[in-house]
Amino acid sequence: MKIYTLIIASVLFAVCTSLIGAEWETMDTIGEPVARHEAAFVEFEGEFYLLGGRGIRPVSIYSPETNSWREGSPPPVEVHHFQPIVYKDRILMIGAFTGGWPRETPLDRVIAYVPGADSWEWGAGIPAARRRGASGVALVDEKIYIVGGIVNGHVDGHVDWFDEYSPESGEWKILPRAPHKRDHFQVGVLDGKLYAVGGRLSSIKPGVSFSDVVPEVDVYDFERGEWSVLKTLIPTPRAGSFTMTFDSKVVVAGGESGAQVQAHDEVEAYDTRTERWTSLPSLQRGRHGTGIFLFGGHLYTCSGCGNRGGSPELTSMERFKIE
Repeated sequence: MKIYTLIIASVLFAVCTSLIGAEWETMDTIGEPVARHEAAFVEFEGEFYLLGGRGIRPVSIYSPETNSWREGSPPPVEVHHFQPIVYKDRILMIGAFTGGWPRETPLDRVIAYVPGADSWEWGAGIPAARRRGASGVALVDEKIYIVGGIVNGHVDGHVDWFDEYSPESGEWKILPRAPHKRDHFQVGVLDGKLYAVGGRLSSIKPGVSFSDVVPEVDVYDFERGEWSVLKTLIPTPRAGSFTMTFDSKVVVAGGESGAQVQAHDEVEAYDTRTERWTSLPSLQRGRHGTGIFLFGGHLYTCSGCGNRGGSPELTSMERFKIE
């Protein structure tokens, strides 16, 4: 039993060492994407897509095969503050905002981008009483789950709502409320559990806009149908961060807070086996309001904003080798 424990510990140490020993690399690409923030960065069938953001921005598409960017079509409306969902042949945007700061308006319908046709289309309507933006969104077993968000742009109306949406039928179901209200965050799903990490209670009140962050991590167990809260807080509380999962880890990168003007470059991982947080190498450039994903043995992130607030918008793409 002791030998088995030592072997497991050695493997875990090797994994952590390989992650910590690496560094993020700023990529030199042919062309560059359209700068944007409060947008989405996602992989679809081997290509990378930057979608949405403040203003009406055309889709930026990156091909790893040619190391080059090309431009896709713009959305029919301004769409921002959303976590994208790849579903079949579409990239869905739910729980998104449109319009300008500080009273952005939640979209009343699902909107989708179809990569194969480079086109946009409207989907099912969202119940009026459940509309919000800056939510965390995840796909689990053909259903889409929407957590938290804020109703009235950056003014007020923070919610702890938790909904289930069927992209096939358009049906919405109200589920048990999350333990904490939060907006400007992303969720990750791992081993049948949803992790709501980061975020804040946005406000236009002086001194509060970026500082009212939520350090607790809420966890929903799909099998039990119950929420819980992790015993440990996220080491660097911030909003506008981006989240993904791999192996046993929930990774949270970037973000913004009242603690500093420059966007956060921290990358932190919660290991669900050890129940501990680990600091991974920092991003080359702090950023918030974008996405992160795993592709070909690397984590990728791109674009976003370099300082808290709305400028400067970035065009750089970074990657981090994990294999």
